Amino acid sequence: MSVNITFLGGAGTVTGSKYLVQHGGRQLLVDCGLFQGYKQLRLRNWRPLPVEPNHIDAAILTHAHLDHSGYVPLLVREGFRGKVWCTPATRDLARILLPDSGHIQEEDAAFANRKGFSKHSPALPLYTEDDAMRSLKQLRIAHPHEVFEPIAGWQARFFGAGHILGAASLLLEVGGRRILFSGDLGRPDDVLMNAPELPPAADAVLIESTYGDRSHPMENLADELGPALQRVAARGGTAVVPVFAVGRAQALLHTIAQLKAAGRIPHHLPIYLDSPMAIHTTGLFAQHLGEHRLSAAQCRDMERVATMTTTPDESKAIAHQHGPKVILSASGMATGGRVLHHLARELSDHRNMVVLTGYQAPGTRGATLAQGASHLRIHGQDVPVRAELVKLQSASAHADGDQLLAWLAKLPQAPDNVFVVHGDAEASDQLRHRIHCELKWPVTTPEHGATWPV
Repeated sequence: MSVNITFLGGAGTVTGSKYLVQHGGRQLLVDCGLFQGYKQLRLRNWRPLPVEPNHIDAAILTHAHLDHSGYVPLLVREGFRGKVWCTPATRDLARILLPDSGHIQEEDAAFANRKGFSKHSPALPLYTEDDAMRSLKQLRIAHPHEVFEPIAGWQARFFGAGHILGAASLLLEVGGRRILFSGDLGRPDDVLMNAPELPPAADAVLIESTYGDRSHPMENLADELGPALQRVAARGGTAVVPVFAVGRAQALLHTIAQLKAAGRIPHHLPIYLDSPMAIHTTGLFAQHLGEHRLSAAQCRDMERVATMTTTPDESKAIAHQHGPKVILSASGMATGGRVLHHLARELSDHRNMVVLTGYQAPGTRGATLAQGASHLRIHGQDVPVRAELVKLQSASAHADGDQLLAWLAKLPQAPDNVFVVHGDAEASDQLRHRIHCELKWPVTTPEHGATWPV
């Protein structure tokens, strides 16, 4: 009996990762992510999967970012009753991210209904906070390197991938085949996270390609961020920093703490972390010492460098704080949440600054800003963009093209096939070309919805 994979997401795009493995009448879903970015991608979240959720036997998450985990509450609500396997840190993060995702979607729908700018009446959330809370009951943990069976006779193991807390590559052994899912691979020189572990031998490999078409600059994050914050402080402006609540927010907090300690930015410059999800995530670093590069003291410094604003009233009060300030707020691509309110208020003032901290998926507001737009549509209104735009090049938590290729080259033997996934078309194709030319391995860039034997 053959082993097949159907690419239900993360194919031809950098979001929505879902890989359905089928063998002997059983079905396993590896990753269960939301689509983000272009509207035609986001609409996929609302369409039923081509497989009934109650026909999926189990699921495994490589990590907790919403483009890999955010569909779990909907899958459960639609009838999935199996276990969702993940690492301990991924479970801890999912307990924060998934309910927060449901809450934000409810808030956004309610706001759209109050303001009347949705085409739907009423606007509805994709799922609710309650949906997410119920789905958490199906999470099960497996420690890195521990063999577990998500389905009887199917063996799986996690390997550290760097990237964010709990992130893992997954080796799945089924039907006599070994399938390696890279997950999102971190950088060997990451500010926060340990380097990815060496990959184990596999017959087929799914490799992410978010940055498959580029190389990271030599400049480090402190050297990029420090001068930008110096400039905005000198002119009394506000820096709005859309951050990914998991990973990116903590990297910036750690870097800001270092910059202040070194006197490279004013010690009195107020810093706000305006994201309950990012605040809770920051606290997890001290609970998972050894999974990252920070000491207990550095974890404390990271938490103390910013004023943590948890409630909506505290968030609104930031606007009344005069003088220069820095606001870190989710989401990292400005797709929703509190950061939209900060952008709507601050974008039109030339003294202010927007700091984009990493990859901006096409179709997101972050990508619109990165492309130099003169206006940004927020909550049904076009807001003029007069603030200085800073695009950090060194903050990414993803391996670049050279690092992805180096990780693959460390496989103990050549696989039968490599599938390039989780990247926009240009990035995926460039990495595919390099694998073909430099490693001389069979390599495929699968299309969305395609099924391939492994």
